[in-house]
Amino acid sequence: MQFKFASRPLRLSSLIFSAAVLSLSLSLLPGQSHAQARDLPDFTELVERVGPAVVNIRTSERVRSGSNGANGVPEIDEQMQEFLRRFGIPLPGQRRAPPRGDRGNEGSTGDDQAPQRRGVGSGFILSADGYVMTNAHVVSGADEVWVTLTDKREFKAKLIGSDRRSDVAVLKIEASGLPSVKIGDVGRLKVGEWVMAIGSPFGFDNTVTAGIVSAKARDTGDFLPLIQTDVAINPGNSGGPLLNMRGEVVGINSQIYSQSGGFMGISFAIPIDEAVRVSDQLRGGGRVVRGYIGVAPDDLSKEVAESIGLGKPSGALIRSVTSGGAADKSGIEGGDVITKFDGKAIEKASDLRRVVAGLKPGAKVTVQVFRRGALKELTLTVAEMPDDAQRGAAESEAKPIAGAAAAVGLQVSELTDAQKRDLKLRNGVRIDAATGIAARAGLREGDLILAVDNTEVSSVKQFQTLMSKAEKAKLINLMVRRDDVVSFVLLRPAH
Repeated sequence: MQFKFASRPLRLSSLIFSAAVLSLSLSLLPGQSHAQARDLPDFTELVERVGPAVVNIRTSERVRSGSNGANGVPEIDEQMQEFLRRFGIPLPGQRRAPPRGDRGNEGSTGDDQAPQRRGVGSGFILSADGYVMTNAHVVSGADEVWVTLTDKREFKAKLIGSDRRSDVAVLKIEASGLPSVKIGDVGRLKVGEWVMAIGSPFGFDNTVTAGIVSAKARDTGDFLPLIQTDVAINPGNSGGPLLNMRGEVVGINSQIYSQSGGFMGISFAIPIDEAVRVSDQLRGGGRVVRGYIGVAPDDLSKEVAESIGLGKPSGALIRSVTSGGAADKSGIEGGDVITKFDGKAIEKASDLRRVVAGLKPGAKVTVQVFRRGALKELTLTVAEMPDDAQRGAAESEAKPIAGAAAAVGLQVSELTDAQKRDLKLRNGVRIDAATGIAARAGLREGDLILAVDNTEVSSVKQFQTLMSKAEKAKLINLMVRRDDVVSFVLLRPAH
C-alpha cells in the first residue's frame, strides 16, 4: 500500500492535522521540556539557605480551674483526636517527654503533675545572638516556651515582649552564632508574586509550602493591613516566615480564613516592616507605645456622604468622642467626618486608626474635619493609647442606624440650660416619641437631635421649620445622639 499525497491537493483539514502533529512533536523534544521546567519556580535553594533560621516553638501552660472538659482539659472532637494520635502529636493535657536537659523532678507531686495545655507554633531567628520573632497568640498564656532549631538543639526561651494588637512577640534564647533571616522590603512585594512559607503545621517541623500573593493591605485588623496569600497555612504555621523568591522575610504567617479549622486557600501574614517596628519597641522597652485620640470612628455609606454634602463616601465618621480626651480637647465633635489627619488622606475608619496608632504621644498634628457642609481645620496633641481595660465604652464600635420608611412621626421638646450643661451640648432637642418612619429608622424616646440636613438645631420651633423645608426632599438627614454616640439617621418622607 502506498500513500501518494502529491498526486492530489491536500485538504484544509489535513493541513490543520499535520500542523498539530508537528507542534506536539516539537513540544515533546527534550530541550523544550527542560525550558518549560526552568520557567517554574525552584524553592530548593531558598529552603537550604533560610530553613536553618526557622524554628519550632512549643509551649506549655498549667491548666487553671474553670477550664472546659475533664480535669480542666479542653475537649477535642474524636476525628481530630484520631488524627493527632496517628501522627504522634500529644493531646492537650497529655504530658510530653521533657526536652533534653530538662528531666523534671522525678517523684514530685502537686503542680508538677497538673494537666498541661500544649501548644505548637513556628518562629524565625532575627539575629545571631538569639532573638526570635513569632506571633503573640503562639505564646499567649504560656508558662514555658521551648525553641527547637533545625539541628535539634532545644532552648528554653525568655519572653521579651508581646503585643496582642499586632500579634507580634519576641523571644530570646541563650545562644550565639545562630543563622538568621534577612528582612525584605514589603513595598516591593507585588500581587501575583511567588512566596514560600516554612513552619510546623500540626507539629510537623520544617514543612515548606508555596503559593502567590493574592492581595495586599487587607483590612482584617485595626492596626495592620495584612498580606493575603494562597500559601497552605495550618495550625502550627503561626509565627513562621513568609518569604519572597530572594529568600527575604516579607511577613509573619498569622491567620487563615476557614470554615473547617483547616486551610481553605486564604491565608494572612503580618507585613514584616510593621512587625519589625513592633519588635524594636518590644526589645527596647518590653511594650509598644501607640498614639490615641479618644474617638470611635466608623465608615461612611454613600447615602450618608451624599446627604451631608460630602459627595463621595471618603473619611472617618466620628461616632463618639471620649470626654477629656485628645480629640475632645481639640474641638472634634460627634458627627464630624475626619478627611485628613497629620497631612494624610483618610479614606476609611481603619486608615484613621492606623495613622493615629503610628504617631508618638505628644505629637502635634493638624486635623481636617467636615462639619455641617464645610471643611474645618483643628490642631490636636496625640495622647498615648491606654490598655484595653482602661478604654471607655465610647471606643466600642456602633452599628450604623438604618433608615427607610414611609412617613415622619416625631414629637420633640426643648432641652433646658441645665440639661445642655450636663450633656455638654450647645444646642439640640429631645425626642419624646417616635412613630412611623422615625421608629422604623431606629429613633426612640430620649434620643437627641443635633442637626437637620447639616443645620444645627437650636430650638423646637427651628426644628419644625427645618423639617417642613426638608420634607419635600427624597432624604432627610438627622444628626442624632444617643448616650455618648452620635449617628446620622436618614428618613425617607412619603410622597
